[in-house]
Amino acid sequence: MANFRTHITVAAFAGGIVAAAGWHGGLWSLAEGVPLASLTTFGGILPDIDSDNSRAIRILFTLFAVLATMACVLLLQDRLLAGPLMMAGGATYLGVRYVASAIFKRFTVHRGIWHSLLASLLCSLGVTAASLHLLGQSEEQAWWQGAALLFGAMIHLLLDEMYSVDMVGARLKKSFGTAFKLFDYREPGNSLAMVAVIAAMTPWLPPLAVLVDIMHLQGPLSVFGASLSRLMAGV
Repeated sequence: MANFRTHITVAAFAGGIVAAAGWHGGLWSLAEGVPLASLTTFGGILPDIDSDNSRAIRILFTLFAVLATMACVLLLQDRLLAGPLMMAGGATYLGVRYVASAIFKRFTVHRGIWHSLLASLLCSLGVTAASLHLLGQSEEQAWWQGAALLFGAMIHLLLDEMYSVDMVGARLKKSFGTAFKLFDYREPGNSLAMVAVIAAMTPWLPPLAVLVDIMHLQGPLSVFGASLSRLMAGV
């Protein structure tokens, strides 16, 4: 399978191209394009969150810990003095970075449920909901940000499948078919649980009509495609 450097490099390059093409086509401002590029890059390492010894899981849980600490401080800053607030923030960071990380490792296996399109979709919708309700983004930008994460995750899964084909020996490696899959076929219960979480998340998502407008052939995607073509032609 592809290594960490390959995943993050390819995802970052793709994210940069997407952000630049959308900005060039007037779909978003330059400032709005930066998070899209970052989310694509982040999605490019996300499926490896179930790999216990990978750099991806350390980076991801460090990021989660920082975000959780920021949320803790924002929620408690009007209720606690500086000393207790610092202790609460520190405890939150350690709890997420080390305790939650250890629990997650204990109950996940590499190339399991998190290495699937279903898990990527769940994370994408989570980003969409958080972007809308926690970050105050517009409905359209919330969908774009979720799509950026999903795009990066799909790049990761496709790269792993490509690396499972031995072009020299003209054979398929044992890992073929374990990366780019709809869900974890070995543990259908986990997949059903993810479907239930997605269903519960539905009321928090932006209107589907906005997503339909984005996906419409005469809408933003056509503008994006034309802009991407002009951008690549000028390179």
